Amino acid sequence: MRKKRPLLLRPLPFRKFRRDETGATAVEFALVAVPFFALLFAILEVALIFFAQQVMDTGVSQAARLIRTGQAQGFEATSFKTAVCDRILALFDCDGGLRLEVRTYPSFASIDVTPPVDEDGNLRNDFAFQPGNGGDIVVVRAFYEWPTIVPGLGADMANLPNGKRLLASTVAFRNEPFGS
Repeated sequence: MRKKRPLLLRPLPFRKFRRDETGATAVEFALVAVPFFALLFAILEVALIFFAQQVMDTGVSQAARLIRTGQAQGFEATSFKTAVCDRILALFDCDGGLRLEVRTYPSFASIDVTPPVDEDGNLRNDFAFQPGNGGDIVVVRAFYEWPTIVPGLGADMANLPNGKRLLASTVAFRNEPFGS
């Protein structure tokens, strides 16, 4: 007659799974995949935002030189916006997203760079265009609502209520003494 094995030594259906290691790599990857891809997308998004910010800073600085040297004296706001858009890459939707403000001030101490958002956090639309005359102090500000690629996954880079990131570029200078 066959002797009964103690309860602890009997094969249980789950003991077979504990010894079987096929698929362990897939399970480990499944545990690591979500944080890995979140980190990867966050790095890519931050890099793209930094690149777009640098492109916008360079384009606004180059276009502001037109005002500084008096070459933009006959410009309207749309002409200056076109000059900025010509200097930035195709990363930006200039028609729909880029907003510019050009103001003159009596001194550098009186420069007012209030946030460009209203009380609800939305980007304002009431920006002025005052390129000034020779010797005037001018501040050129550009704003762009950058769409975030992966909101909620990785680093949430949005700082506007519509889920976009506000990119801002500011250049302050004194116009060269050109003729009015």
